[in-house]
Amino acid sequence: MTETVVHLVRHGEVDNPGGVLYGRMPGFHLSELGRQMAKRTASYLEERDITHLVSSPLERAQETIEPLAEALKLPVKLDDRVIEAGNDFEGLTVGKNPKQLLNPRFWGKLTNPLKPSWGEPYAEIAERMEAATRDARAAAEGHEAVIVSHQLPVWIAREHFEGKRLWHDPRRRQCTLASVTSVIFDGDRFSRVEYAEPARDLLPGATEAAGSALGGSR
Repeated sequence: MTETVVHLVRHGEVDNPGGVLYGRMPGFHLSELGRQMAKRTASYLEERDITHLVSSPLERAQETIEPLAEALKLPVKLDDRVIEAGNDFEGLTVGKNPKQLLNPRFWGKLTNPLKPSWGEPYAEIAERMEAATRDARAAAEGHEAVIVSHQLPVWIAREHFEGKRLWHDPRRRQCTLASVTSVIFDGDRFSRVEYAEPARDLLPGATEAAGSALGGSR
């Protein structure tokens, strides 16, 4: 059977000094480091047999795929099905200030982490990501495709294709900034997933971690 690969790429670092949970909000762009990450991932992918490019419509995803599109001289199709997950806490800074969730108006959103009750259900994310991934496979049949999306949709797609449960601990997602989760098909049948981090050394904290491992200062 013909092998086809669909690379699910997470966007690079976003310029977000306020720590906003930006979700689908417009106006959030890659930081300078995020643009370096995008170039690194483009360099990792540009020598592969890629014939089809897809991006989430959000700015940070389009900016991540731009260096690859320029290198390959390919158009980019925008697909709403690979957009960030919907989240009712969008616009808040709950990551920096989780005490905000103690406000009684949020309690009804925290009743079911398995769905989750505060945003788009995992099952719906899986459905739309599978459809987009399979369409990209068909468009690039016998070759490779790239979809630039967001951490949660990419992770849910991987768990779904591998037949694993969709609810999870967000801290355990294997989907770092500008990472590549490659979904491999034999014909139209899912075969396996491979994972790579072309920009690992650019991740926040990577320099400090390397120095610590070598006995250097933080």
